[in-house]
Amino acid sequence: MAPPKAKPAAPAAKTAQGKGPKRKPLPKVLKKLVSHRSTQHLYAKLKRQAAKKKVAPESLLKKRPKFVVKKIGGEKNGGTRKVLVKRQRKHYPTEPLNKKRKSGKVPFKAHKRSLKQGLEPGRVLIILAGRHRGKRVVYLKQLASGLLLVNGPFTVNKCPLRRMHQQFVIVTSTKLDVSGVKVPEHINDKYFKVKKDRKPKKADGNVFAQEKKTYKPDEQRKQDQKNIDKQMIDVIRKDKQKKLLFSYLGSYFQLRNRVYPHKLKF
Repeated sequence: MAPPKAKPAAPAAKTAQGKGPKRKPLPKVLKKLVSHRSTQHLYAKLKRQAAKKKVAPESLLKKRPKFVVKKIGGEKNGGTRKVLVKRQRKHYPTEPLNKKRKSGKVPFKAHKRSLKQGLEPGRVLIILAGRHRGKRVVYLKQLASGLLLVNGPFTVNKCPLRRMHQQFVIVTSTKLDVSGVKVPEHINDKYFKVKKDRKPKKADGNVFAQEKKTYKPDEQRKQDQKNIDKQMIDVIRKDKQKKLLFSYLGSYFQLRNRVYPHKLKF
């Protein structure tokens, strides 16, 4: 006779949505603790706390009383008194603590752009550092980065439009009226950044042979330089001491023997 056919295994119990086996209902003890965490995590945590204190898990869910009645001796003290289980603070701040604290770091764009005494548009400055050190230039305005925009003019002492830090200039008492000189808005910190080409791929031949690239101003910068130089020269020519100003701006600042900088009046 043929062996009896095996009965097929009973299908696993499914939930109403048809996904996986049916879960056991949540214990009443955990219904008050259901939150964003899983029930298994909360139930395991409750068991651990109960095991440490050697009590039943249900006892941890009971609300603790706010007050405890204590006996007090003495005939005139009433016999009993209510005492808070959790004592309140003795010190309270005068201002609310929910204010956001500012971080100690201040971004560079929020720094205060202060100028040293005497620095104002039209003031003649002496450059102390860089390739144009010793030359006298005219201060036009302060840029967003805090650097000073100065100009020679270029036709007088070959110092073009450039940025200078106020730490590396000496402020003189000579001043020109540059209120009529209009500086274009596109002349800013980004205007003076030199675009650097990426490193070319290694070609066949001498690896160590490198061509020195010299900076050449574009047509836009040449036109801006001519425009501002023309305005500044017109201002100098209107001055009564125009001959003295041209020679003053075209000369270098030098210290000779027995000339002490702390005794000079700039």
